[in-house]
Amino acid sequence: MDVLKKVPVREQDPKVRATNFEEVCLGYNEEEAREEASRCIQCKNPKCVKGCPVAINIPGFIKEVEEGNIEEAAKVIALSSALPAVCGRVCPQESQCEGQCIRGIKGEPVSIGKLERFVADWSREHGIVPEAPEKTNGKKVAVIGSGPSGLTCAGDLAKLGYEVTIFEALHEPGGVLTYGIPEFRLPKDGVVQPEIDNVRKLGVKIETNVIVGKSVTIDELLDEEGFQAVFIGSGAGLPMFMGIPGENANGVFSANEYLTRSNLMKAFRDDYDTPIVAGNRVAVVGGGNVAMDAARTALRLGAEVHVVYRRSEAELPARAEEVHHAKEEGIIFDLLSNPIEILTDEKGWVNGMKCIRMELGEPDASGRRRPVEVKGSEFVIDVDTVIMSLGTSPQSFNIQYHQGTGY
Repeated sequence: MDVLKKVPVREQDPKVRATNFEEVCLGYNEEEAREEASRCIQCKNPKCVKGCPVAINIPGFIKEVEEGNIEEAAKVIALSSALPAVCGRVCPQESQCEGQCIRGIKGEPVSIGKLERFVADWSREHGIVPEAPEKTNGKKVAVIGSGPSGLTCAGDLAKLGYEVTIFEALHEPGGVLTYGIPEFRLPKDGVVQPEIDNVRKLGVKIETNVIVGKSVTIDELLDEEGFQAVFIGSGAGLPMFMGIPGENANGVFSANEYLTRSNLMKAFRDDYDTPIVAGNRVAVVGGGNVAMDAARTALRLGAEVHVVYRRSEAELPARAEEVHHAKEEGIIFDLLSNPIEILTDEKGWVNGMKCIRMELGEPDASGRRRPVEVKGSEFVIDVDTVIMSLGTSPQSFNIQYHQGTGY
């Protein structure tokens, strides 16, 4: 065993997975997980814990994995995280826990995320469920939104004895875990739903199809329903656009809509009637994880896909693993390029996208080098569908401040 290198993780072959929506990464088995766990040097001052947003006792759970005590490892993780099977798959470990791993100074960091995923999957397969408190404290808390923050808040409060109800606007709980992240990264039935069920087993109630502000107001929750506090975890679901000519053309989507049709409404499945424009040649504008998700979804629906990003590969905000997977699957990266107009035919459908070449100047407020247009370098990409993935912002929330309440 080479302690400087990670134990390789098994994955679907790129040519095979590019044609299906099954999970790409197959994860570790127990033998592989214990071997990888043995690479942890059990630092006295574990910087990985400081790099974890929820401060999981990472050396603690990894030590249990190394010794084969998987259930104990699950208990260690459960003290800090309500969604380990999710976080082990989609957290940006390379910039958080693994980015701080001392082992990574000379060699590759420990695969903390893959080990967390292994523990969570093992727990699910062996029927290990979180323990609900023996009794509640009688205090009711409402949580608005059943995405990652809402589920985490609800789970933590339930463990402390609070009576928690989540109110979800959509017909399925999970938020971005359900409508945003594709099956090939985060399976819904096999991973997301069991994680949500675990939160329910802590005593949390989930009410779907409830739009707080319309179906019920916060004042009503507080004054009439007996809730003593409200947590707002409504997410950032309002897509951003560029404001360029042709952006309202037929065949232009936000990544939010495109992914929601595919993930929540199952447009990729033949046994669902949800419409989606698959496209023959698709351009995805943006370079984050959502852009990779949209591009890889379009590829699986049969399109040739271009990712158009105005900076270079070094500045791509997407996880390195997602970029690597996208390239393996055949997605084309048009870097240092920026759209300036979406071209249409006589019926108003996309038939091309005019772009301009960019070069990198001085760093901007984000710390990345600012892209600058190269005059006279315009060119056209032959596409029939454009997916805008430029980030999102919080949607306006129809509430009024309730004097003296807990939100």
